[in-house]
Amino acid sequence: MSSLTLTLIQTSLHWENKEANLAHFGSLIRGLSEKTEVVVLPEMFSTGFSMRPEALAETMEGETVNWMKALAAEKRIILTGSLIIKEGEEYFNRLIWMLPTGQYGYYDKRHLFGYAGEDDHYSPGSKRFIASVKGWKILLMVCYDLRFPVWSRQQGEVTEEGGRSAEYDLILYVANWPERRNHAWKTLLQARAIENQCYVVGLNRVGKDGQDIYHSGDSMVVDPMGEVLHTHAHGDWVHTVTLQKEQLESIRTKLPFLKDADDFLIQT
Repeated sequence: MSSLTLTLIQTSLHWENKEANLAHFGSLIRGLSEKTEVVVLPEMFSTGFSMRPEALAETMEGETVNWMKALAAEKRIILTGSLIIKEGEEYFNRLIWMLPTGQYGYYDKRHLFGYAGEDDHYSPGSKRFIASVKGWKILLMVCYDLRFPVWSRQQGEVTEEGGRSAEYDLILYVANWPERRNHAWKTLLQARAIENQCYVVGLNRVGKDGQDIYHSGDSMVVDPMGEVLHTHAHGDWVHTVTLQKEQLESIRTKLPFLKDADDFLIQT
């Protein structure tokens, strides 16, 4: 069974200052001493959670995507995090999965945070994205998606033996989730792990943003039983963790709950 090593970078963000954020993350990533395979950055890591896409958006040929491409190649890592992307006349909160080869996939945030007006400035995504690395399947999600369990629910097929295959092994959420609602953040990360029998990683930012909203981090790694393996609040945290596929498969074999799941289709 294979393992997967991820490094989570929980840190404060410079408000709407791309150059400062890229310099900060570049320094942290280049300073990593432990071997890692995937480095995870927060939601809108280059700007903070801004509702000014008209001023801040880039294209997929822009500076930040090229920065991700160059750094992933330099460090031989997969680099992932979301940023503001413009396509045509639309803006997206786009989570990019950048490979060291320069190839990439992406996921556009489906559930836009209407309470902050995100739906007035951005277009919602319509497709899920499941990345693949070393035999692991990773479902990519962004922040507010966490509140909507159907969007992340396992939809594996029934096997000949009467069981059900798992669609993915890990859900990865990147976020700018405020401290005032951190109980929901922590509870729902555990719930998503339990109901989908998978690992869950939630990577959040810390510090105040440009709207004076404080973020406590509370980034978390949760195992398929809902047990919290690693977490940290109120401060920068660069943490490397290795997940074991053997533990995941053992839990699914001993407790084959997925075979009893409801069949359903998501309409977008």
